[in-house]
Amino acid sequence: MEVPGKEEISVEDEAVDKSIFRDCSKIAFYRRQKQQLSKNFTYRALLDSVTTDRESTSFQIINEATKLPLLAEVYGIERNILRLKINEKTPLKPRYEVSDVLISKLNTVRLTSCSGDTGNLILSDEKGNLKCEVTANPFKIDLVSEKEVVMSINSLGQLYFEHLQSPPKQRATKENEKSTSIDTSQEDQEDVGLWEEKFGNFMDVKANGPSSIGLDFSLHGFEHVYGIPQHAESHQLKNTRDGDAYRLYNLDVYGYQIYDKMGIYGSVPYLLAHKLGRTVGIFWMNASETLVEINTEPAVEYVLTQMGPAAAKQKVRYRTDVRWISESGIIDVFLLTGPTPSDVFKQYSCLTGTQAMPPLFSLGYHQCRWNYEDEQDVMAVDAGFDEHDIPYDVIWLDIEHTEGKRYFTWDKKRFPDPKRMQELLRSKKRKLVVISDPHIKVDPDYSVYIKAKEQGFFVRTHEGGDFEGVCWPGLSSYLDFTNPKVREWYSGLFSFPAYQGSTDILFIWNDMNEPSVFRGPEQTMQKNAIHHGNWEHRELHNIYGFYQQMATAEALIQRSKGKERPFVLSRSFFAGSQKYGAVWTGDNTAEWSYLKISIPMLLTLSISGISFCGDLALCNFWLFLKSSDHEKPLWTEFPNELETFGIEDEYMLGSALLVHPVTEPKATTVDVFLPGSNEIWYDSKTSVCWEGGCTVKMPVTLDTIPVFQRGGSVVPIKTAVGRSTGWMTDLPYGLRVALSTQGSAVGELYLDDGHSFQYLHQRQFLHRKLSFCSSVLTNRCADEQGHFSSKCVVEQILVLGLRKEPSSVTSHSSDGKAEPVTFVYCGRTSTLSLEKLSLNIGANWEVHIQ
Repeated sequence: MEVPGKEEISVEDEAVDKSIFRDCSKIAFYRRQKQQLSKNFTYRALLDSVTTDRESTSFQIINEATKLPLLAEVYGIERNILRLKINEKTPLKPRYEVSDVLISKLNTVRLTSCSGDTGNLILSDEKGNLKCEVTANPFKIDLVSEKEVVMSINSLGQLYFEHLQSPPKQRATKENEKSTSIDTSQEDQEDVGLWEEKFGNFMDVKANGPSSIGLDFSLHGFEHVYGIPQHAESHQLKNTRDGDAYRLYNLDVYGYQIYDKMGIYGSVPYLLAHKLGRTVGIFWMNASETLVEINTEPAVEYVLTQMGPAAAKQKVRYRTDVRWISESGIIDVFLLTGPTPSDVFKQYSCLTGTQAMPPLFSLGYHQCRWNYEDEQDVMAVDAGFDEHDIPYDVIWLDIEHTEGKRYFTWDKKRFPDPKRMQELLRSKKRKLVVISDPHIKVDPDYSVYIKAKEQGFFVRTHEGGDFEGVCWPGLSSYLDFTNPKVREWYSGLFSFPAYQGSTDILFIWNDMNEPSVFRGPEQTMQKNAIHHGNWEHRELHNIYGFYQQMATAEALIQRSKGKERPFVLSRSFFAGSQKYGAVWTGDNTAEWSYLKISIPMLLTLSISGISFCGDLALCNFWLFLKSSDHEKPLWTEFPNELETFGIEDEYMLGSALLVHPVTEPKATTVDVFLPGSNEIWYDSKTSVCWEGGCTVKMPVTLDTIPVFQRGGSVVPIKTAVGRSTGWMTDLPYGLRVALSTQGSAVGELYLDDGHSFQYLHQRQFLHRKLSFCSSVLTNRCADEQGHFSSKCVVEQILVLGLRKEPSSVTSHSSDGKAEPVTFVYCGRTSTLSLEKLSLNIGANWEVHIQ
């Protein structure tokens, strides 16, 4: 077979050709569900079938038309989480259930049955914080909090479940169809894609036939919903129309269309709803192709007054209906009851894990482009950064550094001595990131290919042979990362003896792992390809890249014998990917519009648990703000301010800094909303003070953007910049103390060695609490279990919002020794500047302002 070159097979030459990808009208299971639901089938819960054990309460649900039973299981989970699973009662064979995403065996909370009539089942935990009411006919579940129904399940009657069937020996007739879960005539079977589905030149043959599922959720009182990355869309999710659902299906979509609901590189089936006084979340744990419909409507309620019914008045109470539709699997959904944004974030992280602690270098500047030609090119770029006094931490190599696009190799002509190149980078305390994709070049002389083929480690076709598709190396086979043995073997490829030319400053970039298959249906793998356990690719498509990142992170940990934190960036991701590293927003184009859309995309990732996310192609003058792993939307920090709910052109870094990036060409001013009527904000550049609850017009230039520090916060900063983060370890700190309207401020500082797991295993870290109260700045230990020695001192302190010039300033060590401090006070900006200090960051001390 003749394989074209990279320039011929690339799908990355221009903006996306949407004809390559399916919209909802071309997705058979979506069309089929819309057709069937129009027939108003209903489900009834059989409450006389209720059984209870230590972990769950189970009961049957029956379709009134087909009489086919389902089994529902309700679990109470610690932290006020409710889990609902719905599966066939007696499936023809097991249906796929997502594994490895939940961090461990969940701690369940026993739900007991409370009083209810024969048509209801009321379940509640011991404290009454978690309560749900199951209505039998028609089947519905209400989630109750503080005597208010905050969420209803199947209140619209859109539960949909296609039971597995044996392949028909001949085309079914209308009479045969009545005994199945699909009520479809012979004439329209082909149209709704029961056993075969055609798209372009591809035919998807479905061994299990139709197996899709769906369920609706009504969120009472909620107008604002967020989440379900990844889409190049607004942060607040929009209403959908027929054929316009949000699609979760990982695809290689270069130059993706902005403000569009098509799925791109990653999928996190997790949605949050927020209103005044309540935040809730829905985690739909399904890895097959998924579509999400959203409809928000105002509902009018009539409130009776003392004047009687005639004087009833109206009030508007919003309701948002969300319908999840997946191609296969089971219904396995977690309901997170909040009540605050912070509570929901904690609830989700206790299910899928927290963001992995990154090595410090990974938060610095990364220099990446399609390719650097050779070692001389790398060294020239490295020297250029030094020559122009630009700090950077990491340089990246794309696939061209390999020998014939074979991963774990080096081009001997262009990279004859990769270790020497890495040692030069190491001497400057810099790192190297190289690419490792899931496709392996079909080459009988390539050892990685030979060993994987011998052991049966590739994804297979439904006929039984190794799946082969075209990607950068040409004809390639794809490692089956869903197989634990494949992950273990793949991790071993990164060991120093196996990966010749690698060193401990080499880290990894997983690309093309949606997986991307050139010339495949929608540039990805056929859905009837076979994985470990004989599961079809359709069942687990969205979790494929998750498994590669998992294996790669484990590889780097093993390489260091468990001592060093890995850095792995993955283009494809799923719920829980945060445990293994970072992600980015994929391959876009260098245009202002993509810069602008990257903000809501990153905010959506952040609230979905993946807080270490970035935008590699658009790192301009505000890079350091965009690569942070503490970026979050304003509404999460100010949940009781309606004005913040729809803001997506500015964001918070932690709880102290507000940033408004410049996203329009030739902009000279931007309008910045400063939240909080009781808050006070300080311009980080001029120290000018602004009251919250208003919008201010700020001048901007190409090298400045508005950053405001929140009153009441203390922000530690390094007082100088090194050539990389490695040079900055012992550099002094400055403290920016921004006073609240009450004249106080608090902040924290965390330090560890920046690269190892000693912070976790040996408690080697420093956690300090910085507080300003009654004109005294105090540095105290925030966690007595931590122990870490640091040479860093605080050499500068800037106090913002000090209304009166002090008569003296003194520092006090833990032994009571007091020393005078030289200070400068500016009455115009109400700032106090303390210089030439030498206060150890790890020691207890105070600074008194009198």
